[in-house]
Amino acid sequence: MNELSEKSMKITSSNPRRVAGRWLKPGLSAALAALMFASGIGGAATTPSSDIRRPLLLDGKQSLYERVLSRPGAQLRVAPAGDGAGAQAIDAFSVFYVYARSVVNGETWLEVGTNSHGGVRGWVAESAVLAWNQALTVAFREPLGHDRVLLFRDESTLKSLVDIYDVGSYRQMYKAAEAGDVSAASEVVAIQPKAHVDIHDDFYLVPIKQYRDVFLQNNQALMLNVASVPLADEKPAAKRDFRSGVVFVVDSTTSMGPYIDRTREVVRGVYDSIQDAGLDEKVAFGLIAYRDNNEAAPGLEYLTRTYADLEQGRDPTRFFDAVRNVTPATVSSKGFIEDAYAGIKRAIDDIDWQEYDARYVIVVTDAGPRPGSDPLSGTGLSAQALRQLAQDRGVSIWVMHLLTPQGESDHASAAEQYRAVSTFPGIGAFYYGVGTGDVDRFGQALAQLSGDVTRQVGETAKGLPPMPVPEVAEDTSELQQLRTRVAKLGNALRLRYLARQAGETAPDLFDAWLLDHYFTEPEQQAVDVRVLLTRDQLSDLTEVLKRVLATAEEGLLAPKTFLDELKSLAASLSRDPAAVAASTRTTGSGIGNLADLGYMREYIEGLPYTGEVMNVSLEDWENWSAKRQLAFINGLEEKINYYQALHDHTDLWISLDGGPIGGDAVFPVVLNMLP
Repeated sequence: MNELSEKSMKITSSNPRRVAGRWLKPGLSAALAALMFASGIGGAATTPSSDIRRPLLLDGKQSLYERVLSRPGAQLRVAPAGDGAGAQAIDAFSVFYVYARSVVNGETWLEVGTNSHGGVRGWVAESAVLAWNQALTVAFREPLGHDRVLLFRDESTLKSLVDIYDVGSYRQMYKAAEAGDVSAASEVVAIQPKAHVDIHDDFYLVPIKQYRDVFLQNNQALMLNVASVPLADEKPAAKRDFRSGVVFVVDSTTSMGPYIDRTREVVRGVYDSIQDAGLDEKVAFGLIAYRDNNEAAPGLEYLTRTYADLEQGRDPTRFFDAVRNVTPATVSSKGFIEDAYAGIKRAIDDIDWQEYDARYVIVVTDAGPRPGSDPLSGTGLSAQALRQLAQDRGVSIWVMHLLTPQGESDHASAAEQYRAVSTFPGIGAFYYGVGTGDVDRFGQALAQLSGDVTRQVGETAKGLPPMPVPEVAEDTSELQQLRTRVAKLGNALRLRYLARQAGETAPDLFDAWLLDHYFTEPEQQAVDVRVLLTRDQLSDLTEVLKRVLATAEEGLLAPKTFLDELKSLAASLSRDPAAVAASTRTTGSGIGNLADLGYMREYIEGLPYTGEVMNVSLEDWENWSAKRQLAFINGLEEKINYYQALHDHTDLWISLDGGPIGGDAVFPVVLNMLP
C-alpha cells in the first residue's frame, strides 16, 4: 500500500467514535486530495497538455480504456515478438492498460502500461492476458445440495437449452460431465469441482467477458461468457489430519450464570469423548465472553474478553484452567440487549483459525444484539456485514438463543437478527431458540451439536467418505433441522478438505459460457459476483465514501448530487477501481463526477451487475421517509466499517508476487458489500 493510504486507513480504523448515531469522519488531507487529482477519471485529462499518450478506447466509448489482466506465466518484452532477451516475468493478475496492437508472424502483441497517463511498460502476447474491461468476476458457490455449474463451449448451445428449457438434454449433459466426459470438443468443456474451491484458500479468478440477459422459466438470469484462471500454487497442500475449531461466544451478563456453568459441563463431556476416540488435538475449543458497552455501564468491566483461544483449547487442562474464572457480571447493562456482535467479531478477528478445516463460532445468549446503527455498538457492523466478514475467514456462526420469559418482548427482533447473522450460503440459518431458556434443554442441545462436530472429525480420521444427508420434514423439531444443517455443512467442509489434500483446483479454460442461476432451480443464484480490489483501492474507497457521507450530512450536497456521487463511485468500482479516488465531485478536486462529465451512462452500459445504489432514483429518495433515508445512510456507514475490518485482516489478502502483504495485495470483495 502506498504510504499515504496506509496512514489514512490506520487513522480511521483505530479511532471509531459514534455520536448521536453518526460516525465522526476526519477530513481528507491535502496530500490525499492531490493524489486523487493525479489519478484522474477514465478519459478526463489531469493536465491540459495534449502530449500525454492515452490508451486505446473501448469500442463506442469516450472515456473507458481497454484493459487486460495477465495470466500466470505472462512476460513483458521491450518489443513485440523478438527472441525473448530481456523479458520480464509479470505477476499473475496484474492489470494493464492497452496502448497499441501489433501482429507479428500471425501472433497479436499488445503494448501495455500501468496507468492511463502514458506509463507504457512494454509488450505482452495477447494470448498471455485476458480482457479486463470491467472488474467483475464470479466465484462458484458451495455446490452441496445443488447441481455443479456447467461451463459450455459456446453461447448457442446454452441459449438453446435455456430458451426451450430442455431439462432432458441438460440432464444428459450433466451426467456426462459428472462422469468426466468433458473436452474442448464437447458441448460442455468443464464442470465445477465436486468440492467447493474456496477462493480465499485457493485463489482463482473467473472474469466476466460479456453477458446475455435470459429468462430461465419465469426467472431473470444471465448467461455469462467467462474465463477461469487459477493462481498456480507451486507448494502442494501439506498432508495433515482434518481438524475442527469451536469457539463459544458467551453472554456473561447478570442472568447467564447457569448457562455458563452448563457450557463448561458440556465441553468437559465432549473432551472425554474426544480422548476416548483417540481424537486428541483434532478438536479444539475456545471461549470468549462478552457483555456490553462499559462506558454506558462502567461496572461491566469489559466489552469482550478472550478466556481461552484454540491453542489453549487443544488441551483440556489448559482450557478449563483458563475458563474457570468466567463469571456473570454483577451489574446490569444499559437496556436488555447486549453487544453480541462485538463478541462474534472478536472471535473472527483474534482467534488463529489457520490450522482448522472446520471453523465454528457458537453464540450463547438470552438477549438480542446491538446492530451497527446503535450508538452503543462496539463494531458498527450490520448482521450482513458481520456474516460476510465471518465467511471471508471461513467461519460459520451458530446461535443458541435462550428464550427466557424476561426477554419475551425482545425475542422476535433478536431471532430475526440472529438468523440473519448465522445464515450460511446454500444451507440456511444456524439458529436454535431454546424454549423458556430451559437450562437442561440448552445443555442437551449443546451436547448433541458438539457431539456432531466431533463425530465428523472421527469419521474423517477413519477415512469414511461423507454420506448424503437426508432431508427432514418441515414439521421436524427446530433442533433436528439445525442438526441436519450441521451435517450438511460438515460434509461440505470434509469434501473441501479432501479436495485440497488431493490438489484439486478450479478449472482452467477460456471462452466458456455459464448460467448464473441453477438450471433446475431457476430462483437460486449459482455464483457470487465479486469485484477484485487492491488494498490501496479499498483504502481509497473507504476515504471517498466517508467524505461523500460527511459532506452530505453537513448539508453541502443536494440529494441529486449525493446520489450521483454514490453512483459515480459504484460505477468506477465495477469498471476501473484505480479511478475510485477521483470518481466524485467531493474528492476529485473540481474534476466532477461521472454524471457531471456525461460519462455515467457509458460506464453503466454493459455492466451485467451493479450495486444497490444504482437502483435508487432521485424520485425514490424524495419519496422515502426520513427513517428510510437514515437507514440507507447507516447501511453505507456499516459497509465502511466492514471495509476497515477487511483491510486489517492481512491474512485474507493475496500477495500476487509472493511477498509481504502491501498496498497491491488483492481481495475479491462481494458485490453486495459495495455501494
